[in-house]
Amino acid sequence: MGIFTRLTDIVNANLNALLDKAEDPRKMIRLIIQEMEDTLVEVRSATVQIIADKKEIERRVAAARREADDWRAKAEIALGRGREDLAKGALMAKSRATESADQLSAELEAVETDLAKANEDIQRLQAKLAEAKSREQAFAARHEVAQQRLKVRSTLHDRRVAEAFTRFEQVERSLDELQGRVESYDLGGGTGKKSLAQEIGELEAEQKVEAELAELKAKMQGRSAG
Repeated sequence: MGIFTRLTDIVNANLNALLDKAEDPRKMIRLIIQEMEDTLVEVRSATVQIIADKKEIERRVAAARREADDWRAKAEIALGRGREDLAKGALMAKSRATESADQLSAELEAVETDLAKANEDIQRLQAKLAEAKSREQAFAARHEVAQQRLKVRSTLHDRRVAEAFTRFEQVERSLDELQGRVESYDLGGGTGKKSLAQEIGELEAEQKVEAELAELKAKMQGRSAG
């Protein structure tokens, strides 16, 4: 069973209320749009029949008017020839044709009223359909934003990123310890003197730590750029 059962249900529907109650608003709006599009096709098909009826009645009205005029002309001819009896018969036929034309004109007015109502219904339905499609686009945009936010959050919580930061902290800790060793020689007034081998060893250790730190920073910058 469709969401809507009558045209008036669609044009009077509160889309916000329907979507608020739906468990899956995106699925619901898609179903609503499908129902509206199907209804629009049905209304247009019915309108085609109304237009065809209108054209047919217009032809019949015109034919009845012509017949009435023809019988009037014949009555004039008969009267001019002194055939009053034939003139009366022609006028009676004219009256019947005129009555038929009047009845068809009344039918034509009713059909034109139906056509105007159908046109109004189509306009209202199209407006409602445009509203529904606009809501669908809004849902799609919100979904895209949510997907992007989820992707960013997933990246921030990636285990590799956490491990990289841990290694970065370890390198910084090693550098702090190395600097602490250097500063420890200055304790007690700086009376202790390093040997050449010690100084060179400390320089090599410091150079190694700084090289590893630079390499780690380069890798992290590369990931951020990617």
